[in-house]
Amino acid sequence: MSCPSILLYEALVIGVDEAGRGPLAGPVVAAAVMLGPDAPHGLADSKVLSAKRRAELDPRIRLTCRWGIGVVEACEIDRINIFAATMKAMTLAVAALVGNDKNVTMVLIDGNMTPQGRVAEWCWPARAIVGGDASEPAISAASILAKQHRDAIMQAAAQQWPHYGWDRNAGYGTREHLDALQRHGPCPLHRRSFRPVAHALLP
Repeated sequence: MSCPSILLYEALVIGVDEAGRGPLAGPVVAAAVMLGPDAPHGLADSKVLSAKRRAELDPRIRLTCRWGIGVVEACEIDRINIFAATMKAMTLAVAALVGNDKNVTMVLIDGNMTPQGRVAEWCWPARAIVGGDASEPAISAASILAKQHRDAIMQAAAQQWPHYGWDRNAGYGTREHLDALQRHGPCPLHRRSFRPVAHALLP
């Protein structure tokens, strides 16, 4: 996981964000980040950063901050739905960061909902912030880690299933991906509960 001693952190504030709610294939990934005193400057929503800039910031965040990653696979997404899977991934990410330690000041989560009261294992104070990935540096850092981690998963998956173009579309429903889905059908990484994948399964 991480890095500097927790003693370096005066206020135990954690930022959380996810990547991969919308794709037709692959996991949903969440990251939790507690910024360190040497955290890199220039943190921003991963969606507005170039791929080059994200690739530069990712290792610097990992080296200077405390962090955790949570991953929920496609089969679990199909079983519990994407919203519940996202809440679970966020819970796993925070648990990977702090374990069972409840001495957390606040978990700041991008969006308008938190896992509090929705996931039994969630045991930390939480606040949802719409647009938090652009306004809260800890959430920005989490958005970068989550996207980079998920992109790496999909890049690796593209080696095994190259015809879907996941190295270019990360599992999203691009025309290339949809055409390949019609020609080849879904693979084990596809989310069968998502409509385009379900349609591809029809005779």
